Amino acid sequence: MSVFKTADEKGKYWVEGTVSAEQIVTMAKALLNRRLAKGRALEDPSDSITFLTLKLAHLEHEVFSIIFLDNRHKVIAYEEMFRGTIDGSSVYPREVVKRALQLNAAAMIIAHNHPSGVIDASQSDIHITKRLMDALKLVDIRVLDHIIIGGNESLSMAECKLLP
Repeated sequence: MSVFKTADEKGKYWVEGTVSAEQIVTMAKALLNRRLAKGRALEDPSDSITFLTLKLAHLEHEVFSIIFLDNRHKVIAYEEMFRGTIDGSSVYPREVVKRALQLNAAAMIIAHNHPSGVIDASQSDIHITKRLMDALKLVDIRVLDHIIIGGNESLSMAECKLLP
């Protein structure tokens, strides 16, 4: 049996005893959930990518999710908005706008997974991003990024200059 210890003042953690791969993943998810907890600011884009990879990479169906943020980019909530099949998910801009307004979000990071493992942004990915950005712009909500997760790889549409 292992015991997971909290961080020391240098931010290091330790474990007493042996741990399985599943326990390591569980501990990593717990740490990332704390980093992306409500009220914490997203300071490093790699935190959101790591978090989204742990949430979405293992899924065998497509999931479209959103990290809702306030005007200082502090996390309000993470929600899996739409679930699809192995190669697609229907996304409804109206529902995204409605939920963002309910949460009083000022910005968001949208994400979805490609169960195939291929992280290339499809024309459909680019099109839905534009539709969402257009709909959200009407109510002054910014889309900061659209991240695609495929296995352990990711693509940031903002970094690749694919955001409309």
